[in-house]
Amino acid sequence: MGIVGAARRRGIEFGPGALTGAIGDSITVIPLVVALALLTDVSLPHALVGFGVFQVVWGVRYGLPVSVEPMKALAALAIAGALTYAELALAGLILGVLLLAIGLSGTLARVERWIGEPVIRGVQFAVGLILLQTGVDLALGDPVLAAVGVGIAALAALAGHRKASALAVAVAGVAIAVATAGVPAPQWPGSPPTPSLSAFSAAVTRRTADGVVAQLAMTIGNAALATSLLFADLFDAEVTPDELSASMGATNLLAVPLGGIPMCHGCDGVAGKHAFGARTGGANVVLGAGYLLAVPFATPALLGAFPVAMLGALLAIVAVSLARNALDSENVALSVAIGLVALATNLGVAFLLGIVAHLAWERVGSTDDGL
Repeated sequence: MGIVGAARRRGIEFGPGALTGAIGDSITVIPLVVALALLTDVSLPHALVGFGVFQVVWGVRYGLPVSVEPMKALAALAIAGALTYAELALAGLILGVLLLAIGLSGTLARVERWIGEPVIRGVQFAVGLILLQTGVDLALGDPVLAAVGVGIAALAALAGHRKASALAVAVAGVAIAVATAGVPAPQWPGSPPTPSLSAFSAAVTRRTADGVVAQLAMTIGNAALATSLLFADLFDAEVTPDELSASMGATNLLAVPLGGIPMCHGCDGVAGKHAFGARTGGANVVLGAGYLLAVPFATPALLGAFPVAMLGALLAIVAVSLARNALDSENVALSVAIGLVALATNLGVAFLLGIVAHLAWERVGSTDDGL
């Protein structure tokens, strides 16, 4: 059953699960988007517009609580200062073209075969380490405030909401910002901060290429293949990985030129929505409307008042959640090694070395089985 079939069968419902389920996808979106807006040239209002629009678009199109979240590898590199805004935007456009081409040509299974699950887990571990390093650096600026953030996260976990602990810290940070700067007067975002042609030309760098390569691995594994499987397991719905790849490609080609950030689907967001009660695309419509309603209030004054040290704690929480994926790897040692190599060199080098090591490991394993 394709995208249209799934949407027709399920429809859009707005029960209590749609409201609570919307929280499930904001768990990873809000912390990373706030961090990008604080630490880079990303415009928070324009990023929220992108998420708001495409939450609604794909929720209605699929009829399922599909996730729309930041491309985490690119986000982590930009937050760490390893990618400029122009490089981030160019990487998003390149991935848009690649994912659309892969999805429309139906070649995703052949691409994934060469990557391997331990390599994808290794990239996730690497992204977690990069975010953790950045988070610790920010937290050291005000250890007391960072400790408050950790305490809020601990309370959320003790209350049985461990997955929402980062969101709880983000909400607390916003509350502090509002108390400091006051309730902002609503204002429209203005023109999108789209890089110029000269900026895009200067963004053709090895760093951009490394980011594209690393993100492609995570997107294929986590956002397409794993999400497709999760739809079948949780919702008994058939949405192919190639359909998801094509929709992600279209999203980035449309959103990035208008000031949005590189976005993808993700199995963690789908699982989060399901855990919080979402069963149809109604949760997407609710969340998308929430993002759009927040746009006029996402002002520079409010953003500037957000406590940076608490942002460090927030990033550390997201980092640990990502890094622990390595424990689920078929080859934990290889996944951890990829993360460490990425921290010592860069994600692109670690990804390519990881593929070589994984293929060699598989070959040795198949040889042993034949003896």
